[in-house]
Amino acid sequence: MTMALLVAALLMGFFGSPHCLGMCGGLVTAFGLSMKDVSPTKRRALVATYHLGRLISYALLGLVAGLIGVTVLAPLMQGNSMPRILLGLVLVFVGVTMLGAPFLTKLERFGMRFWQYLSPLRQKVFPLNTFPRALTAGLLWGFLPCGLVYGALLIAVVAHNPLSGAALMFVFGLGTIPMLVATHETVGWLRDKIGRFRLRQLNGAVMVLSGLAVAVVPMVMANMHGGHGSGHAQMDHSSHSAMMSETDAHDMDQMNHDMTPAMDHDMQDMDNHMDHSMHDMGDDATSMHHAQ
Repeated sequence: MTMALLVAALLMGFFGSPHCLGMCGGLVTAFGLSMKDVSPTKRRALVATYHLGRLISYALLGLVAGLIGVTVLAPLMQGNSMPRILLGLVLVFVGVTMLGAPFLTKLERFGMRFWQYLSPLRQKVFPLNTFPRALTAGLLWGFLPCGLVYGALLIAVVAHNPLSGAALMFVFGLGTIPMLVATHETVGWLRDKIGRFRLRQLNGAVMVLSGLAVAVVPMVMANMHGGHGSGHAQMDHSSHSAMMSETDAHDMDQMNHDMTPAMDHDMQDMDNHMDHSMHDMGDDATSMHHAQ
């Protein structure tokens, strides 16, 4: 896991928090009303406690998502480029969701059923006047259905590492805290700035471009490098063949040059030897004639 993914998760939580405030805001209001009888100091401590519980819940969900990625996806993606391609596609999907595409609404409806199933347990944590209750409320809060949370979990799945998935979800939760702990005036200011400058949409566009870069650019570079390498290999092969041909021709010329004088010299020696032998045979014949 790279630092870029952690930053993406943090920005995703921060710029997406105004959208989540519609559902989480009601829960925060309910928590605040249940703490009206506690002192301001204890109130702040209780708020920090239930946010800690929420972050722990997100981290546990990220841990499970990472385990799913390791056990289900990783064995199918060893020795190939699919992990990188899948990560890029997930980033594109999440980015398009942040741009406003309602891809995760059905998943939110399914999550709402589970949230309603937890209703009896949620009622037992009120009022939030003790730290165990505040921590339990935060742990349950992590299961509140939210498309943004599900998108972050998809990134945790393709991280292919349980610890990385837990870290991604924890950092994502940190990004949502400023909007959820701000006062009413500060919430209005943050929502106005994020909405006016379309920071959520801008972050979604950045995620889409990042996903495309992760999935596509390495393949393009590999193809370009492969073609470039093939061209070099072909040129090297042609150059090598040409050099070998020139070397062979040079060697043949040299052999001919070296062998011709030697052959001429050998032929001359053979002629001289034959002449000498014929001369000796003539002398022998003359001697035999005189002897007779």
